Amino acid sequence: MVSLRHAAAAAFVLLTLVNTAIASNHHHNHAAHTHAPGIAPHIHGPGTVDLGTAGTFAILAKSGVSTVPASSITGDVGVSPIAQGGLTGFTIAMDISGTFATSTQVTGKMYAADLVSPTPSKLTTAVLDMQTAYVDAAGRVNPDFVEAHAGALGGKTLTPGLYKFATGVLFADDCTLAGSATDTWIFQIAGTMGIAAGKKILLTGGARAENIVWVVAGAMSFGATSHFEGIILGATSASFVTKSTMHGRVLVQTAVTLQMTTIVSEYPQPQIPAGLRLPADFSEFGGA
Repeated sequence: MVSLRHAAAAAFVLLTLVNTAIASNHHHNHAAHTHAPGIAPHIHGPGTVDLGTAGTFAILAKSGVSTVPASSITGDVGVSPIAQGGLTGFTIAMDISGTFATSTQVTGKMYAADLVSPTPSKLTTAVLDMQTAYVDAAGRVNPDFVEAHAGALGGKTLTPGLYKFATGVLFADDCTLAGSATDTWIFQIAGTMGIAAGKKILLTGGARAENIVWVVAGAMSFGATSHFEGIILGATSASFVTKSTMHGRVLVQTAVTLQMTTIVSEYPQPQIPAGLRLPADFSEFGGA
């Protein structure tokens, strides 16, 4: 058997190898953001937006979520103050507890304001957190970019920062967000936001969806087979057309409509770089 001392030593060595390899890989891919060991990485972009309990949902809406099957949602879905009738097209099965429901289209739980306690209060808090996050994100001052590209962001590469638009934003072509895993973006959009059919938001340099916030006052539309990245904080509605996909969260103050849409709210953790060999056991570290 492996002694506790040897196991601890092996774990320390393994952790050191993983951290060293990940740091090396990060340096290779984004040298501009490297930092000395023990020094916090420099973050480019605005401070993060606290979603509160709203951040536990893949989709949260006040007046309903509808789907044209079959959609695929990874994460929880909630509606409030509307009741369970605001979840349409899902073929819902109520859990025996009465506090949540399930659907073959949702890898997670579904909540509505009329379910058994504590669900109603949980949803009330989440909606208030969503609205607070919206006010926070929309109210950030001193933008780094004002009316960038006149809101026509298709074909552009966007660096981290606070972006402000007095009207709408349209993605008529693919758009790239380039930055590190710690960089942040907030897009304040006073009008509508739309992405054309088949177009994509692309992330490079290690940029992560959970660090991107789209705070949109007007309606949002996502074209057929389009792909989007980030957290949506919407004052109105979000409409996803046939086979559109998204990596992030949809948190809106009216309704969400889906048409064979895929939404994944989970954010994968950094992977162990290829080529790093992990021992099958601890024997090579002296265990017996």
